[in-house]
Amino acid sequence: MSPDVRACRYRGPVPETPLPAVADLTYEQARDELVQVVARLEAGGETLEASLALWERGEALAARCQEWLDGARERLDAATRAGSASDGDDA
Repeated sequence: MSPDVRACRYRGPVPETPLPAVADLTYEQARDELVQVVARLEAGGETLEASLALWERGEALAARCQEWLDGARERLDAATRAGSASDGDDA
């Protein structure tokens, strides 16, 4: 089951605005929402069902952040390899 599908199982009060699909979030959006989710979980006071939904959303957000970071690492590695290859051409 994808993280977006798990996040949709939330049965608590309906948020005033629908949550965007995790796959559509930028790194910064996912990180900021993850910080909010963690703060809510740490504060307590949520029902068990709401806490589980928050946890699932947090897991999906963390995975999305990791996807962005992995992509950034790949781009940096590719740029480093390209730079090294062009440096070798000058010799």
